[in-house]
Amino acid sequence: MKKKVIFLMTGLFVWATVLMAQGVPEGVVGAFKKGNSQELNKYLGDKVDLVILNQSKSADKGKTNEAMATFFSNHKVSDFCVNHQGKRDESSFIVGTLMTANGNFRVNCFFRKVQNKYVIHQIRIDKTNE
Repeated sequence: MKKKVIFLMTGLFVWATVLMAQGVPEGVVGAFKKGNSQELNKYLGDKVDLVILNQSKSADKGKTNEAMATFFSNHKVSDFCVNHQGKRDESSFIVGTLMTANGNFRVNCFFRKVQNKYVIHQIRIDKTNE
């Protein structure tokens, strides 16, 4: 009986995790882990609200790619871990910690559903006090 309960709980946990992650493309997490703006570019929407270290702008896909490439070149990425993610209706988000040679950064990345796929419409990167 105990094995059945453990098996059932594990199955429910895996199912819930998969269900929650459907709104966040896996490649986005990988792109942040590698500090790869070209990979991240595949998931950008046509317009992105970008806030990097309190510098705010609305940019097209090309300008966002340039800004992220500059950020990644100035802050060599060592890892990225997702702290929280969620999905609601036609939108989803991830909140994570980006570990770099210059310290840690909090990353908020918001997605919206466009033509049956989720694209990034907002990225916010702030320095943490850790």
